[in-house]
Amino acid sequence: MRIEAHEKRLNESINVIEESIEIGIEERQRNIGFNASAAAIDMLEILLHKAGRISTSQVIKHQWLASANKIREKLWFDFPRKQELMKLITAIESRRNKLCYGTPQPLREIEGVINDFNRLRQEFRRAMGEVG
Repeated sequence: MRIEAHEKRLNESINVIEESIEIGIEERQRNIGFNASAAAIDMLEILLHKAGRISTSQVIKHQWLASANKIREKLWFDFPRKQELMKLITAIESRRNKLCYGTPQPLREIEGVINDFNRLRQEFRRAMGEVG
């Protein structure tokens, strides 16, 4: 997928998360789970495309990023701020299915995903600055 398409999808996910916060995160935990995960993958793919680490025909699957073994296998190469980004994406992915498919989660779980997502956005900006 082209970078512009990822950017459009990323903005859509950010808007849904912001709307969910305005409405009430306890009522929108599924939207937060799905969109935090989707946005995290879009950010990662944008970075990897711009860094020249993957082609626009390659796809990163969110399931890979819930497992340290899969990360080592699929993303064996280095890229800016890899450790910081992978830590935050893994934290989001590890809670994704509970938010999306599980019973209503405690407020602190939903807030944790939102906080990790906001930190991920900051790290993504830093990494993009390193790519140039």
